[in-house]
Order: sequence, then structure tokens, then C-alpha cells
Amino acid sequence: MERDTHFVTGVYEDEDVLLDAITQVRSSGIKIHEVYSPYPVHGIDDYLGYKRSKLPIAAFLFGLLGTSLALTMQFYMMRFDWPMIIGGKDYAAFPDFIPVTFELTVLLAAFGMVGVFMVSTNLKPWAQPRIFDLRITDDKHVMAIDIANNSAVELAKIEEILKSSGASEVNKKSFE
Repeated sequence: MERDTHFVTGVYEDEDVLLDAITQVRSSGIKIHEVYSPYPVHGIDDYLGYKRSKLPIAAFLFGLLGTSLALTMQFYMMRFDWPMIIGGKDYAAFPDFIPVTFELTVLLAAFGMVGVFMVSTNLKPWAQPRIFDLRITDDKHVMAIDIANNSAVELAKIEEILKSSGASEVNKKSFE
């Protein structure tokens, strides 16, 4: 059975039931592919065991690159390319560099974070989204479990654990 093509989904009505179900499913040795919710659920990433994101590190590095590029560009322009005397200084008026430096720092940090996020989550404009249940945008929470990733556990056992954890529905979903 191919990985990431066949899933068992549990549909939950309430977020508190969902959080308890995540704990119960993970403690039974089943690996959860993803949990989908119509709104952010506080603390769900801790329940799922996700590690802290490295996106702030990327933001800092891209911001540092923006700051370096802005200062280098302005210093080069003011010293070599088109020298001007501003405030009695003929080489570098650093207080005048602050607005451009700030703007380029923010610009490159934002673009860098968007780029890193899109690469790390494999988002592409031509990608087809996987919709596990249309109701996840309205009022239902859905837990998706990859069957191939949990080959040690029988399908009937996974369905039984989902039902006993409070799922109102348990469905099978396949993608091409």
C-alpha cells in the first residue's frame, strides 16, 4: 500500500474531545498524519508532538541579509558611485541610512519567510489540495491517519480506537 494515498479519518464535533482523542490515539501507538480544524485550537501542536518551528531563525537570517545589503548598497552609493555631502559628511551619514535599512530588512525578512514556508510545506501554485472532509471549513475537526504509515496496526483496530475516542464518524479516504 502506497504511503500518503490511503487514509482513515475520524470526524470530531468538539475540540476538547479532539484533544483527548489525539492523546488516546498517540498512546495506542498510531501515528497521526494530520489534524484539520475550522479554527486554531490552542495547544494542538503540543498534543501532536510537533517541534518548534525554525521559521524565526530563517526570518532573522533574511533580515540580517537585508540589513547588510542595505548598508552596503548605501555606503557604496554615497562613497563611490555618486558621492554627496550630507550634513557635512562626505562618505556615510548613518542616521540618513536608517529608513532604507529598516525597509529593506523588513522586505527581505518577509519574502524570505514566505519562500521558506512555501518550500518547507511543499506549497505550489499547481498543487492539488487534499480535502479529507468538506466540513473542516465549517464546524468539524478531522483527524487523518495514513494507513501505510501504521501498517503494524490493523485497519479495524484503528477504526475502533477512533470510534472509542469520541469520533462521530470514521471514514476511509483514498487519493490518486
